[in-house]
Amino acid sequence: MIDLTLIGIGTGNPQHLTLQAIEALNAVDLILIPNKGAGKDDLAGLRREICDQVIRNPDVKITEFDLPTRDPKTTDYRQRVDDWHDAIARVWADKIATHLPQGGKVGFLVWGDPSLYDSTMRIADRLQRQQKINLSVVPGITSIQALTASHAIPVNEIGAPFTITTGRQLRDHGWPNSADTLVVMLDGECSFQSIEAADTHIWWSAYAGMPEEILISGSLNDVSQRIVDTRAAARADHGWIMDIYLLRR
Repeated sequence: MIDLTLIGIGTGNPQHLTLQAIEALNAVDLILIPNKGAGKDDLAGLRREICDQVIRNPDVKITEFDLPTRDPKTTDYRQRVDDWHDAIARVWADKIATHLPQGGKVGFLVWGDPSLYDSTMRIADRLQRQQKINLSVVPGITSIQALTASHAIPVNEIGAPFTITTGRQLRDHGWPNSADTLVVMLDGECSFQSIEAADTHIWWSAYAGMPEEILISGSLNDVSQRIVDTRAAARADHGWIMDIYLLRR
């Protein structure tokens, strides 16, 4: 029997961990840490730093694994993601079998919260189809919370809805009719450049909640190019970037 716990760790700041998350990290036998390869080593390193700061149980083992990459030859986006998740699930199963052949408790650290634009639960579901696994989830602070806290703004207007979407959706389909406030995640192409900037305000954050955090806000007309340039420079400096922004008409 495997007990798998997905632990939300916030946006990389160890102070974002809840007491529940710290307790969960100390209760497992094995922690799996993905390594995304050259240029993104900091992400695995940040997970290890968090573990070093909060784990007091000497019996907890930590092991890294190379994260499979998506096959660029598969043109269908959904199929490409499904195949990728299958490959990751196989790596998880192999690591668990190697380090816990008799079963035990496994922990996986998830950026932000496992429920929000993260596929860890979907990958865990693939494991559950193959073997008996008890799955539990520990919620974490999301990048949306870190963004709005750093800018000291509410995410919604009084009594009004807001929409959480992705850069791809904004770029391909434009501003949705569902709300005048958008939170945009997973945007590698600064898709705010594709919308009408007049009368639109943006609050942008990179490395939200971390010591490297960068904040820019203002009229989209005024700060759009500044965000594009700042984002490119930050990615070149760190080798990776996580950013998020809120748009409001």
